[in-house]
Amino acid sequence: MSPPCLNCAAACTLNLETAQRIGTVCSRLVGGAIGAWRASYTPTSPLSDASSRFPLAKLPAAVMGAVSGSQAGSRVATIFFTQKLPLGEGVPWLCISCGHAFRQLPHSFTSPR
Repeated sequence: MSPPCLNCAAACTLNLETAQRIGTVCSRLVGGAIGAWRASYTPTSPLSDASSRFPLAKLPAAVMGAVSGSQAGSRVATIFFTQKLPLGEGVPWLCISCGHAFRQLPHSFTSPR
């Protein structure tokens, strides 16, 4: 369960570690698709021709474009979340209502002796 915001006490907070993982994966997928499309795109052929057959000679270029696009997408997501993550220890949270980013230390289930 997400903790309430420390700034406005709203209950709608987002775990930034999970959002970072999802954002990085999605950025890699989108960047890879864009990179592969840009590497294999030929502006002279009509769209119906390009969609009906994919020349195997373009496969290495498409794979290299997908890899470089994936790396670029991952870098963009990492830079974005590095700016949003608050300093310190604990689980990072972002309040959806006010935009306040904070960290909460996990609760221990055992009491100290």
